[in-house]
Amino acid sequence: MQAADKQPETHAWRRGLEPKIGLSGKLLLLTIPLILIAEILIYVPSIANYRLNRLNDRLAAANTAALVLDASPSGRVPDSLAQQILDSIEARAVAIKMGQQRRLLASSNLPTKIDHVVDMRNVTPWGAILDSFVVMLESGNPAIRVVGPAEGNAEFIEVVIDAAPLRNAMYRFSSNLLLVSLTITSLTTGLIYLALHFLFVRPMRRLTANMVNFRRDPESPASIVVPGPRGDEIGLAERELSDMQRDLVSMLHQKSRLAALGLAVSKINHDLRNLLASSQLLSDQLSSVPDPRVQRFAPKLVRSLERAIAFCQSTLSYGRAQEAAPDRRSILIEPLVNDVRETAGLADEASITWVSAIERGLTIDADPDQLFRVLLNLVRNAAQALEGQPRNDANLQQIRITGRREGSVTVLEVSDTGPGVPQKARDHLFEAFHGSVRAGGSGLGLAIAAELVRAHGGEINLVEGTIGATFRISIPDRPVDLHSLRSERARA
Repeated sequence: MQAADKQPETHAWRRGLEPKIGLSGKLLLLTIPLILIAEILIYVPSIANYRLNRLNDRLAAANTAALVLDASPSGRVPDSLAQQILDSIEARAVAIKMGQQRRLLASSNLPTKIDHVVDMRNVTPWGAILDSFVVMLESGNPAIRVVGPAEGNAEFIEVVIDAAPLRNAMYRFSSNLLLVSLTITSLTTGLIYLALHFLFVRPMRRLTANMVNFRRDPESPASIVVPGPRGDEIGLAERELSDMQRDLVSMLHQKSRLAALGLAVSKINHDLRNLLASSQLLSDQLSSVPDPRVQRFAPKLVRSLERAIAFCQSTLSYGRAQEAAPDRRSILIEPLVNDVRETAGLADEASITWVSAIERGLTIDADPDQLFRVLLNLVRNAAQALEGQPRNDANLQQIRITGRREGSVTVLEVSDTGPGVPQKARDHLFEAFHGSVRAGGSGLGLAIAAELVRAHGGEINLVEGTIGATFRISIPDRPVDLHSLRSERARA
């Protein structure tokens, strides 16, 4: 019931995280202001340059008029001609300076004051931009005195003009530039948007849609994205996503098989424990039979049944997070190895030579039942590896167990003279359902052995460069708590 309540909340939470504006809309909103900023950066110097060109044109026309006015025989021209010259250059007055003399060549309706002075000989870019916007934002018709270089021997020439015609011309230029800019901006924005849409937005939408479909059915191979031929970051993302989805599908299938296996084992375990419990009751009755052979084998049978029942209790432990914590104590290794040999059925096996090279009195700090399981799995794997090998020479079929101390570490080695472990199995040797080296094997034996050894703080490795296969187990002793040890001795 709680899971059903949480699912709508999860979907509502996901809907709250869905973007209100898609990637295409964000791209468009980002492109438009960037283009407008670029247009502003183009317009500002353009209008300043247009104003300077207009003023330079007035100065060039004034220089031409000055040559005409200066060439008159009497040094003066009729007022009507002077007015025509001033109208042609759109000026109110023209003056020229030669040496120490400053001469007014022509004038008409001179203003009472000069509002602005522009010296074209030392104009700075920043100053030209500021003056341009001053003229455009100013109202009325102020007078502007423009000073620039003159022709011939003159030092400079001056022109007094009205600001209104210049302002109107700048407005017309701005309107034309704005119209052209909007046209170019629209085309550029459209082309950029289409290019980015096809190069990035569509592939990202495809990846997003695939992720959504894969989340709905992660176990379906049909949901795996098919990477395209692109060699850029988008293509790399598609290939990596495809590989990740394939690995995830494989892992989910494996988890499903494990779940099915766990269910099947739990069903078998329920009935098997009952059968073993009945067998244990019968074995207890055998211990009362006075036959010497029965008395000799009955304890071993009882111990085997006890281990089998314990195995049934922990059959499902591999499906949980970890095995039960080991109940460690100091035990002799040699009797445990003999039990492993008898349980594996190798005590009477004449075709396989059993060699035990364990140091006399060697002990190990470990859980006896868990260490028994580790050694039994390794010995059975070795016996199965020797199956199918030539039986004409018993020395060629050999299982060897060695044990020694290396400081505070106990080292056990289980080796055989079989064909060895193939390279394909070595890559996943201690992984469940991957490390099997024979047909029909599950690979659980080595996985369980590795888990039990790691629970003891030890290591299990495949020794390279040996005949057949050699597995080395290293289990260190537990650290000794001196305080607890002294307390126990004091109580004793």
